[in-house]
Amino acid sequence: MTISDPDRRPPRRRTGSSSRPQWYDRVPLMVLTAAVGAVLMTVPAIYAGVAGEHDAGRPFLYGAIVFTVLTLLVGLSIATRPVDRSARGQLLSLLATYLALPLMLAAPLYEAVPDLSYVDAWFEMVSSLTTTGATVFAQPARVPDTVHLWRALVGWYGGFMIWVAAIAILAPVRVGGFELVLASVKLGGDGVRARTPQAEFPIRRIWRFARALGPIYGVLTLLVWLALLVAGEEPFVAACHAMSSLASSGISPLLSLQESAASHWGEAVLLVAMVFALSRSTFARDMPSPIGRRWWQDPEFRIAAALLVAVPALIFAHHWVSLYDVGGSAPNPLRSLWGSVFMTMSFLTTNGFISAEWEVARNWSGITTPGLILLGLAMVGGGVATTAGGVKLLRVYVLYRHGKFESARLVHPRLTAGPGHRARRFRIEAAYTAWLSFMLFALSFTFVVLSLSLTGITFETNVILTTAALTNAGPLTVVAGTAPIPLAGLGATAQTVLAVAMVLGRLETLAIIALLNPEFWRA
Repeated sequence: MTISDPDRRPPRRRTGSSSRPQWYDRVPLMVLTAAVGAVLMTVPAIYAGVAGEHDAGRPFLYGAIVFTVLTLLVGLSIATRPVDRSARGQLLSLLATYLALPLMLAAPLYEAVPDLSYVDAWFEMVSSLTTTGATVFAQPARVPDTVHLWRALVGWYGGFMIWVAAIAILAPVRVGGFELVLASVKLGGDGVRARTPQAEFPIRRIWRFARALGPIYGVLTLLVWLALLVAGEEPFVAACHAMSSLASSGISPLLSLQESAASHWGEAVLLVAMVFALSRSTFARDMPSPIGRRWWQDPEFRIAAALLVAVPALIFAHHWVSLYDVGGSAPNPLRSLWGSVFMTMSFLTTNGFISAEWEVARNWSGITTPGLILLGLAMVGGGVATTAGGVKLLRVYVLYRHGKFESARLVHPRLTAGPGHRARRFRIEAAYTAWLSFMLFALSFTFVVLSLSLTGITFETNVILTTAALTNAGPLTVVAGTAPIPLAGLGATAQTVLAVAMVLGRLETLAIIALLNPEFWRA
């Protein structure tokens, strides 16, 4: 018989999700994101002190102090509240974050720009946090660099939020494209996954994914910034563009890339950075791959590659045919081709950077390229669980595969095989869900158009504004029409409608409708 040594007791096993909640487990997501936002205010304050823009930086310093104390007090006051571990509570917290956090972020911006109304400042922060990038500043050169840094920083923060929220919050309720990615995962016995308690506390889950993705997000931003510096860009502009390209916000202190010091080399760097908005597999392995394990088997890459070839070819052919009809000589075709490729990539990923060669690509034959092409690209959007907006490439791929299979059944009515061995996971239910997402997007589009029409906005302007808001591609308001749309002159009602549409486009209509499902609210 052996006597165990009391000093060498086996270590206690961690109980994981069964452990008691700590005080930080009771902090709501909105309070946590507000605390991070308050700390971020110190960045433009420090920059303003270095750059000598003391009047613009002082509100951010005061805001950092005041809002840090307020969030700390709020966090302490709710430290004894019960922990809501349901997916419903997390989704509600995320929605409340996008609705309420811009109210706090707008306060220092309102004080930093004398002629800016609070509604305009709030609209600007909603646009930045949702990575839409629509701005009320028609002439960026008149705005202090501190303000531009704050816009880019909030957009960068919003991009990281959706990176983490996609896998930590949207995936358990199977919205945001995860209804297709996780199509092979079985639901619970009642068929409702949304009301099943999570295996761990929500804040711990969010913190776990934030720790995993944070270094990747930061290093990628740093690499893009260094590459832009090598290309000849100014350090401040390079920092803003690096943050905006990773967040797919398109926020820039410049009116267009024609004013960039990096020229075509800078655009090439941004083009490479936009690849991360095409598929989550480019930067993370935290969700199952729908088909195939190699990058060339990724359906989102395949659809994106097809569009990157087809759309510039269509624009190029359109101008060559027009040039043949009217006569004359063509300019350098490479400039036109580059402008078309860059703009296709920019608006497919809903970044919205405007190429220096876009005017050449758009007007070189004397007949302009319709902005409807850019609207369509933004509606398609980028990859699932990335910073890009739009309907998403994976849904387009699922509908394409299903349409191809149904066309084959017209020729062979008794065909019962699946649509190819690589797409067996995308059954008829996946096609139905993808089509449902398209229909919900169309209904949301109609609702926003009708709402904006009540404010007296013309139909063409209305369509551009609605598309820009729902797809989170704000720069459409600059290039999609015959002239830029002044967002500051829309009025408070129209700006409120657009702000709600931005949040709707960021979280997607299906996620909002999930909150209206009675099964979602049952204990």
